[in-house]
Amino acid sequence: MKNKYFGTDGIRGTVNQGNITGEKFFKFGLASGTYFKNQKRTKQIAIIAKDTRLSGYTLEPALVSGLVSGGMHVFTLGPLPTNGLAMLTKSMKANMGIMITASHNPYHDNGLKLFGPDGMKLSNQIEKKIEKLIEAKNTKQLTNPTLLGRVKRLEDGNDKYIKILKKNFPKNFHLKGTKIVLDCANGAGYKAAPKLLKDLGAKVTTLGINPNGLNINYKCGSTYPSKICSSVKKLKAHVGISFDGDADRVIMCDEKGRIIDGDQIIAMLARRWKYKKILKGGVVGTLMSNYGLEKFLKKEKIKFFRSQVGDRYVKEKMRKLNFNLGGEQSGHIILGKFATTGDGLLVALEVLFSLRKGKKASKLLNVFKPLPQILENITVKDKNIIDKKNCKKAITKANKVMGNSGRILVRKSGTESKIRIMAESYKKNLIIQCIKIIKRSIK
Repeated sequence: MKNKYFGTDGIRGTVNQGNITGEKFFKFGLASGTYFKNQKRTKQIAIIAKDTRLSGYTLEPALVSGLVSGGMHVFTLGPLPTNGLAMLTKSMKANMGIMITASHNPYHDNGLKLFGPDGMKLSNQIEKKIEKLIEAKNTKQLTNPTLLGRVKRLEDGNDKYIKILKKNFPKNFHLKGTKIVLDCANGAGYKAAPKLLKDLGAKVTTLGINPNGLNINYKCGSTYPSKICSSVKKLKAHVGISFDGDADRVIMCDEKGRIIDGDQIIAMLARRWKYKKILKGGVVGTLMSNYGLEKFLKKEKIKFFRSQVGDRYVKEKMRKLNFNLGGEQSGHIILGKFATTGDGLLVALEVLFSLRKGKKASKLLNVFKPLPQILENITVKDKNIIDKKNCKKAITKANKVMGNSGRILVRKSGTESKIRIMAESYKKNLIIQCIKIIKRSIK
């Protein structure tokens, strides 16, 4: 049965509509706090971080109120990347962590991502249990007035996160002489990322580090990589790095200004980790992963499996197969050796570590020739339109037209009111033709 509140990556939607209201966030706090409070831990602690959206100021107090009403003690960390929150949930031995974010979505959306005490995103089963508590009568979950939780603000969340990241690399690792263009999307990574890269000695030109509550992801960040491409060429930098709103995605560009997506980064890391004998098992991609990646890994004799789209599903499959590398073309990459979820800054550091000793990004990061692929995102009022007869008929027709020359994937976005159509083939005209057939039925 489909979840009522949780999508592919937490809860997300337009602010002051549907599930993204102060009233609902109180319930989310109370229900999730009640669930994790019952897990027989000595302390009852929740930690909260957020990205830079203006709506965070309305949703965070409601969430805190729900948690405290249920008897949880709360530490608020302010703006911090999602994996920073996941890492601190584990290192601080908290019951749970909550990230208030809508990731790569525009400023008018918001939501939350929940993490358990192990720093992992929640399974479907746990989400269903929390949903039952959300629907239950609040009075049963409200604690005795003498047992209300307390709230404290921690100002050193980013410093703690940076310290954990640094521990993953040799003490003598530095970036002196490396020129980097860094775009933080006016989001959660705007403090930690520039500080860490400068601490390591890099010469950093920063973009997207002036959040005003409304400019997160706006013509910047990983969904707008052309910005770093033009800046890298203009400044003759060695590499460009671009995050999304909560810094769990990274898209890069080489010194020639060519975009390096998640698939290319995964291919480079897989080959390097295999050579260094630190790759465990193989690689997990998704249904969106380019066929060129699959072909390359086969040639390198590296196992490759696909999961549903969403870094949570990637991680679940990685755990099941005991693999330590996986991710998405969009830049969600999970380095299982170091992290429990996608971390743009950590992945960027791993790439920069590979680039030291004068290696060029264009040689290191353009690993395979991708199969021509087009992704179209269509905004719709009702995502169930793809289950209608007309649309199903069009998808069947498009697949017949494509035949054995490529593949087509049509799916509902798990994070936005959009239908995503992906087609890939060596014949670009065929891709365009098939996408048009499906688009007509949706529009």
